[in-house]
Amino acid sequence: MNHGISVEEIGERMKAFRLGAGMSPEELAKRAGVSRAAIYRYESGQSAKIDTLVKIADLLDVSLPTLLGAGVEYIASAISFFERMRQLEENVDQITVLFGPISYLLTTDLYDRFLPDVLTESIPKDVEDYAQAIREIDVLIDVLSRRKENYKRKSPSIISLVSAAELTQFVRLGFVGTHNPDGVDLGKRREAARIEVQNIITLLREQPIGVQVGVIVDSLPGASLQIFRQATKKSVAVSPFRLGAFANVRLGVATITAAPDATELYNSVINQLWTRALKSHQAADYIEKHVMV
Repeated sequence: MNHGISVEEIGERMKAFRLGAGMSPEELAKRAGVSRAAIYRYESGQSAKIDTLVKIADLLDVSLPTLLGAGVEYIASAISFFERMRQLEENVDQITVLFGPISYLLTTDLYDRFLPDVLTESIPKDVEDYAQAIREIDVLIDVLSRRKENYKRKSPSIISLVSAAELTQFVRLGFVGTHNPDGVDLGKRREAARIEVQNIITLLREQPIGVQVGVIVDSLPGASLQIFRQATKKSVAVSPFRLGAFANVRLGVATITAAPDATELYNSVINQLWTRALKSHQAADYIEKHVMV
């Protein structure tokens, strides 16, 4: 397998971290002392001098190894993280997902209609950067919508593990960004959650080509993770960010790596979970009996 540094992927990371920093190409160019056209060239996969990359990494508040993809990428911005997810999904053959309560790629259009409000609710009103955090939601929603469009267009195979306990909480409390948000019709939010869980039941019963869902009835790892498989490369993303009920798009540090030891260890965890998971009609029956009550 080829685990070397890719110029194209450096450009992808540069764009992701720029979006997370809230910088336009023009602003980054001005602060880095290069032309706007140069930033576009770098982000499209053309090489840059190492001293320029050092300056850009500093401006984007990431380490040079993270920008280069040498080892582990450490990502403290939800926007940057989900943009990196979008980029990795562009050329992937298979995606294995452990993101609760439901993998975003398998959600319905109704989920997308509620998501901006849910993310807004998740931002505490007394945080110092509230106005900026609200503005960033629009950027994040755009990144997520392009992720889903790409998934529908390319249809990579997907293996999704979901927790019965998280689905139960989702149905009972509803699709909300915080506990009992002010001015929200909780009945509608609970119905929205039920629709999403019913969609999972449908996927379990119909088993569409390229989609496999497993339901875990015991404990799950605390962090969400996703494994991206290509013919010549495997990467793993581990994240504190979540989009479902009680979303978190503000605080935490995610990691992405293609290091063989890390990807194999996480792959082993996924394999163990998948072996124990309920599948197909058995899983659907369990959800209907124990979750949709």
